[in-house]
Amino acid sequence: MDDPVSIPHRYSHRADIEIAGFFAAVLAWGQRSVILRNANEILSRMDNKPHDFVLHHSSQDLKRLEGFVHRTFNDTDLLYFVHFLQHWYRQNPTLEALFSPSSGEANITSGLIRFHETFFSLPEAPRRTHKHIATPARNSACKRINMYLRWMVRSNEGGVDFGLWKSIRPDQLICPIDLHVERVARKLALIHTKAMNWKTALALTEKLKQLDPEDPVKYDYALFGLGVVENYTLAAARRKRSLIARPKP
Repeated sequence: MDDPVSIPHRYSHRADIEIAGFFAAVLAWGQRSVILRNANEILSRMDNKPHDFVLHHSSQDLKRLEGFVHRTFNDTDLLYFVHFLQHWYRQNPTLEALFSPSSGEANITSGLIRFHETFFSLPEAPRRTHKHIATPARNSACKRINMYLRWMVRSNEGGVDFGLWKSIRPDQLICPIDLHVERVARKLALIHTKAMNWKTALALTEKLKQLDPEDPVKYDYALFGLGVVENYTLAAARRKRSLIARPKP
């Protein structure tokens, strides 16, 4: 499977799935081949035992993480991520409670805000690392974190998502929105705002709830797929026009 969700699918232990999925989602911007390569590299440096590494690493083990780079995400960020995950997993068996919305809330807005605040609550948190975890408090669309929550929450019946977390309902999820999804959603008149932010993600999800109130985020797959195909088709058309316009030898 040529998708970041294939990374956590390598594991069967719950905490390994959570940690591998978290890193795969955080790195999920840029070329897919690079995302997959670098996510696999992180896990390889952890001996492909992410939960065990997070809990029991030594200072010598951490040196294996030095030099890692994925676009603007570097070893400073990675080392803090591991530090926070160790802090959390020493006291909790799962990341689920970090994201759970407040009682009675219609969606996971408060959960994402609380996760961001908790994640950067440790005194060692580097200021530069904040940019790698989005939050609705800054009106970010939070595409990567929403994608991660989709993996963890939606049913595993389709063989893609995991359905591990039960305290969050599928109807509380917000649709991950990137350039592919945004372009198709605008063409289908599902969104009308000019910006791509948290309000846009909420508006798109509300539209999708008209199609399926209980599981609106399932349409993310179709929107993203249409966007990728459309992008490929446009690129192919440009190449064809270029060949036609090229003077014959």
